Amino acid sequence: MNFQRADFQASYGLSSQLPDSDRPEFVFSGRSNVGKSSLINKLCNRKNLARVSATPGKTATINFYTVDDVYFVDLPGYGYAKVSAADRQRWDQLINSYFDDRRNCVLLVQLLDSRHAPSADDLQMLEYLRYRKIPFVAALTKADKLKKSEAAKKADEFAFLREKYDCKGIVLSSSETGLGIDTLQALFDQALLHEV
Repeated sequence: MNFQRADFQASYGLSSQLPDSDRPEFVFSGRSNVGKSSLINKLCNRKNLARVSATPGKTATINFYTVDDVYFVDLPGYGYAKVSAADRQRWDQLINSYFDDRRNCVLLVQLLDSRHAPSADDLQMLEYLRYRKIPFVAALTKADKLKKSEAAKKADEFAFLREKYDCKGIVLSSSETGLGIDTLQALFDQALLHEV
């Protein structure tokens, strides 16, 4: 896949607006401010493909990007307390309807902050992925903030994701240094090969 051929397509706030699922889709999920937009930018080697905000809860829509012949799908972040109940309900409905719509999701990247154990919201999402049998890998973000000695232990600490939630891979990543980007790109290419 040519990750450089990337363009923002559109943001969708309602499930009825979502485009047809006419190509493979790689989905990005995670709590607010975990670094989904930064990771998408790094994967595509672009600074401003996905808008990055310091304000958690900024992505309130499902954002679609065309990357070569696939879609990158950025789901709204979850778990941010300062959004209204109505907004949270709309986000839940949007995410549920995305997966109910039999989309061609070949792989989901579940972003988790490498510095902390998964939150209750993270565990709920992991349970959801397991229940829905959605194939996913875990990207442990912000690994550049860890000491080298800590980084080595982190993959072990998150190893339970494989057994308990059927996670297909665990990748330490950093949008700052590029750590793990090659590995994620290789996993995407591999997932596409299984599609053919």
